[in-house]
Amino acid sequence: MAVHFYNEGTDYLPKGRVKLNQWVRQTIHNEGFRVGEIGYIFCSSDYHIGINRQYLGHDYHTDVITFDYSDLEGRKVVSGDIFIDPETVADNADLLGTDPAEEQLRVIIHGILHLCGYKDKSDAEAAQMRQKENFYLARLPK
Repeated sequence: MAVHFYNEGTDYLPKGRVKLNQWVRQTIHNEGFRVGEIGYIFCSSDYHIGINRQYLGHDYHTDVITFDYSDLEGRKVVSGDIFIDPETVADNADLLGTDPAEEQLRVIIHGILHLCGYKDKSDAEAAQMRQKENFYLARLPK
């Protein structure tokens, strides 16, 4: 199966996609699952908020939206589409005082962690998600 990188309404695609592909695959394997079909779609803010409105009923900008097609109970295969708005990621990095490139990597792995079954709605879930993000950010291949 494969990890794909696309763009919609923007020219943005992350650099080092071969390395990112390996990182995503290793993360999925480390979590005890197999890699299915993963699509990263980097899109304009307008496209991204359109998805947020249409499919989630939310009328606000966000950095990442994950559509989960995984079968974690049966075949233990992680699959899904992860829509990322690079503009909102950069804005969030500015607000948080973090490096935009690191914030982009954080949302890339955040989407994968959602596909692996992690949630972030409660404070405890969000803390666990942040811990996992930090764990895998430290393991990004150089």
